[in-house]
Amino acid sequence: MVEVDSRLQPLPNEIVWSKKAASAFFGTALAATLTACGVDTVIIAGCTTSGCVRASAVDACSYGFRTIVVREAVGDRLPEPHEANLLDIDSKYVDVVSLEEALSHLSKL
Repeated sequence: MVEVDSRLQPLPNEIVWSKKAASAFFGTALAATLTACGVDTVIIAGCTTSGCVRASAVDACSYGFRTIVVREAVGDRLPEPHEANLLDIDSKYVDVVSLEEALSHLSKL
């Protein structure tokens, strides 16, 4: 019962993970795969800021990845929990940056 948005079709060589918990890391081989590939930074986009985004950001940080949440690429049902969670995770765990900052960083790689 999982379907990838047609605007985000993965390339043939890309891995698609199905998760069963809030965090993309819990119960998946995501952390091990990223580590095996030499990845040190995770950029997070998705829904819901107060649930899946937050859980994935905290777990990514706990696994030792530099973690970035892109403000314009996450959302929640209401603006209040969205903003409160962005403030909290930026204060405690990971960097919350604008889309412009994230794209600027990626263009330098």
